[in-house]
Amino acid sequence: MKLRKLYDACVTHGISVDPRGKAKVKKYLAKQKKAYDDLKEDARNRFDMERLNNPYSDTRILFGDPDTDIKGVLVGVDMEVGEIVLADRLREKGEPIDLIWAHHPEGTGLTGLGGVMSMQADILSGFGVPINAAEGLMEPRIKEVERRLLPTNAMRAVDAARLLGIPMICTHTPADNCVADHLQKLFNRKKPDTVGDVLNALRKIPEYDEAELHGMGLKVVAGSEKRSAGRVFVDMTGGTSGSEKAFEKLAQTSDIGTIVAMHIPEKHREEAEKNHISVVIAGHMASDTLGMNLLLDAVDKAAKKKLKVINCSGFRRYKH
Repeated sequence: MKLRKLYDACVTHGISVDPRGKAKVKKYLAKQKKAYDDLKEDARNRFDMERLNNPYSDTRILFGDPDTDIKGVLVGVDMEVGEIVLADRLREKGEPIDLIWAHHPEGTGLTGLGGVMSMQADILSGFGVPINAAEGLMEPRIKEVERRLLPTNAMRAVDAARLLGIPMICTHTPADNCVADHLQKLFNRKKPDTVGDVLNALRKIPEYDEAELHGMGLKVVAGSEKRSAGRVFVDMTGGTSGSEKAFEKLAQTSDIGTIVAMHIPEKHREEAEKNHISVVIAGHMASDTLGMNLLLDAVDKAAKKKLKVINCSGFRRYKH
């Protein structure tokens, strides 16, 4: 399939499983169109036109002709300079690698990470936190992340791909939407009684089962396995960790008893403990791998012929 078709399939599927719902995504894109229309002519030259159709600023074609035919892909969670050189070396050995496909954002995808975090306000709102409070919680955290990214050498890996002539994309939030949707539906259906039941449900998923074999298994970091699970909130999309103050709001306004996350900063964990919310860390690499596998499944459905996938950088291909 063409690179553009592959990329569009990722964005389209990401929207289809976006926890905000399609109506809110459409509203977000309408705001981007208005922002563009309101710009003066000289400022429009600096506007990223991709924002008009793609609600995920951390997902981009980083390098390459969109009309490139893609038959084989090197897929990994973190695709940095080492992985770019690895792709070139594998091509020298005859591997059909037409695309480097990263989960975590690089280049303009990385500098756009803060742009997807506003979706967390809508997600919190869906679990009972008033939208005005949710937006108030997220605004300072978004600015903090944007400041943290200012000195980042964001183009380093993309420059390596460009010099070696290998197309490259990153699909961060679409994949994170996939894993959040998949697990949220699982827990909504199973309604686990205890936190231990949450762990047992995750262990039946191959990505998490394999991670445990490598010492990267499931961990209860707040609460205990014997505690009642209550309503489970899968917190795995929206850029990166939100505000630690959200735990207090969730405790006050919702029936959330357990949060399932990829990772959690210590101050967030402490706030969860203080507010009697159990936290299960499902694992970063395993969760990202599950999300990318679900996204690859969607791309395979859109393709006339399935892609040849070569695994690296923490990723393992499982079909669902």
